[in-house]
Amino acid sequence: MLEQIVSGTLREGDRLPSENQMCRSFQASRPVVRQALLRLQADGLVVSRQGSGTFVQRRPPEGLTRFTAASTVADMLRCLELRMAVESQAAALAALRRTPAQLHDLQHALEDIEKQMGTGELAVAADFGFHQAVAKASGNALFEQVLQGLHDTIERGMTVALSITREGSPERARRVHDEHHTIYRAIAQRDMQGADLAMRYHLERLRQRVTDSQRDR
Repeated sequence: MLEQIVSGTLREGDRLPSENQMCRSFQASRPVVRQALLRLQADGLVVSRQGSGTFVQRRPPEGLTRFTAASTVADMLRCLELRMAVESQAAALAALRRTPAQLHDLQHALEDIEKQMGTGELAVAADFGFHQAVAKASGNALFEQVLQGLHDTIERGMTVALSITREGSPERARRVHDEHHTIYRAIAQRDMQGADLAMRYHLERLRQRVTDSQRDR
């Protein structure tokens, strides 16, 4: 279903086939089809209207299924949900507890992201390094461990998001860069609430960029 939405076979506003039709088309049981629909709804791609059926609400960028298999998209988005909870709190604590050395590490990671994006590279390692530096600055090693445990899934998500960004407009790349800067400034200014909101906003925008073809075009 995701591939059909991404390709435009199903467009915004189109009604999805009935559950019975999808069961036959995909040779899947009704519980499997319903679980797939719930995932698409959770990601904001489809909306259910009582008495009318389920409709396509938005279409992800065409590059989404070129940069990753459709079967991995759900895992990537579920990982983002966890990151929003964990990393926003890590950023808030980093604003409270960061040391001058840790702030320097954050600035260095930020410069690496800017340099690599400026040359058209996928700044995946630098991006992960920035988020890991935020976790380290929180003063709680468990935040670092959580990110490290999710390392492969996070980097796959970053690769997809940054690949889509690279194919987009310069304005899109600038916004990604500005979001990282906003997180850094809040931590540098010891603004706990600002750091929490900046990190949550950044991750929510990342999620929107991989699920909405109209976002930051």
